[in-house]
Amino acid sequence: MFLSGNQGMANSSVDYFELPELITLTEFGDDFDAYLEAVYEVFKENFVVQKPVFQGRQLGLKKHPVIEGKEYTFWHMISSGKSEANRNTDMQRMERIRWSPKMINFSEHPYLKVWRNTRAGGQESILIWHNAEKFLVVLRDRGSYLLPWTAYPVSYRNMEKKLMKEYEDYISSKKAETARL
Repeated sequence: MFLSGNQGMANSSVDYFELPELITLTEFGDDFDAYLEAVYEVFKENFVVQKPVFQGRQLGLKKHPVIEGKEYTFWHMISSGKSEANRNTDMQRMERIRWSPKMINFSEHPYLKVWRNTRAGGQESILIWHNAEKFLVVLRDRGSYLLPWTAYPVSYRNMEKKLMKEYEDYISSKKAETARL
């Protein structure tokens, strides 16, 4: 059962979940190509060499199509856009590339909120939320395996409210389900 995280929304005594340092373009003298390669090396170490583990399940990786020698998931995690064909690199996503594997590996930390949802087309997802940083990690559940799908900072208040309502509804449904047992 995915009943994780602090179930209350307001002031909590739950220990804060520390995230790794950002990796910034200025660290590479504003050389975007060097920065992109450094971000990719972090991704590769955390998702290819050492695969994250979500609550005992090791993650797979969507590798294809490989673009410029880099796995598809990498590009999806560092870019944004309405359609897959028109995504652009996103500096905020790139800076936070270290956050996703830590949130996945430590998803049972009481500070993090974890829930399931089903999107249009029947896509089963697991969401991991860091409230203070307004950062969301999305995993796709393919039944026999999980895939890291995307991760991004949520910058719109209405999206944050929608996610928190979804989380609260999920928690309520799990509590009701447990009470029936």
